[in-house]
Amino acid sequence: MAELGAHLTAASAGDDRPSIFEAVAQDSLMAALKPALQHLVKVLAESNPGRYGFLWRWFDEIYVLLDLLLQQHYLARCSASFSENFYSLKRIPTGDHRQQPLATAGLPKRQHWKSLLLLVLVPYLKGKLEKLVSSLREEDEYSIHPPSSSWKRFYRAFLAAYPFVNMTWEGWFLIQQLCYILGKAQHHSPLLRLAGVRLVRLTPEDIQALEKKLAGATSSPTRSIKTQVQSAVRKALGGIAFSLSTGLSVSVFFLQFLDWWYSSENQETIKSLTALPTPPPPVHLDHGAGSALLPKLKTVCPLCRKIRVNATALATSGFVFCYRCAYNYVKAHQRCPITGYATELQHLVKLYSPES
Repeated sequence: MAELGAHLTAASAGDDRPSIFEAVAQDSLMAALKPALQHLVKVLAESNPGRYGFLWRWFDEIYVLLDLLLQQHYLARCSASFSENFYSLKRIPTGDHRQQPLATAGLPKRQHWKSLLLLVLVPYLKGKLEKLVSSLREEDEYSIHPPSSSWKRFYRAFLAAYPFVNMTWEGWFLIQQLCYILGKAQHHSPLLRLAGVRLVRLTPEDIQALEKKLAGATSSPTRSIKTQVQSAVRKALGGIAFSLSTGLSVSVFFLQFLDWWYSSENQETIKSLTALPTPPPPVHLDHGAGSALLPKLKTVCPLCRKIRVNATALATSGFVFCYRCAYNYVKAHQRCPITGYATELQHLVKLYSPES
């Protein structure tokens, strides 16, 4: 334990590389930013599905595009990602023992593009894979596919292997961090090693060069339309990046406020302040196409016209179907088959009768 503490002290005091605490903190910064934006988009989509619903459906793709622009801006301007620049760090090529280049010099092209792809593409693909696994587990639990299908055998094998693959991936990161703490590695993350770069702290010369570059960009006159457009794009990206960085402190305060607001000690106050009147009864269906779908027997599914199997209600309308029927219909049409109300897969509620 004493040896580990000595390594931590030496790494943070006598070396230009950041401590493990700084390295892990900058990693967690972007990981905390995406869920916050995702929650904001979800609130907007639920408040006005017609106007903001596409933001929720395409959130991952929109986020990865914005992340690509943001990381490209910071890598080109500061030789660092957004979170690394926030913690006053920069990237330099691995094995470069000469005098460190200034942050404004940028990375070599090979390291620049590898860094950009690993910063943006790897989290995007990992998130998509986790969503796929979650969807397959749900389909496997409720037997959406026929038991004899070859596809089901394949994805069951995939689901069985995924925890071990994920454990190997996380273990690789943990071992790399332990080696970094003990001074046996130059990188705290395998992604930095794959990109061929390592992290170091910004020097006073780096900070002065960044300030001069920013001052020169704002004062230098433009000569052509092309340079004017490029300057406008740079200013727009810089404004977005500045807004994100300055808004982090406000976001931290806001998250702490939410944590206090929803704490167990404050629940009685919340109930008294947020109590809403009883909602009006649901609008009854007219005797038209919607009501024509309803069978006379309450145990019959309105879609397949057979006795319900795995009875499932839609939270948006209250009508009950077979799980497989409701799942396939909502996945294809994003609405209730009876009322036409906008519905997502998360609105499916499995019903359990006392007999089962």
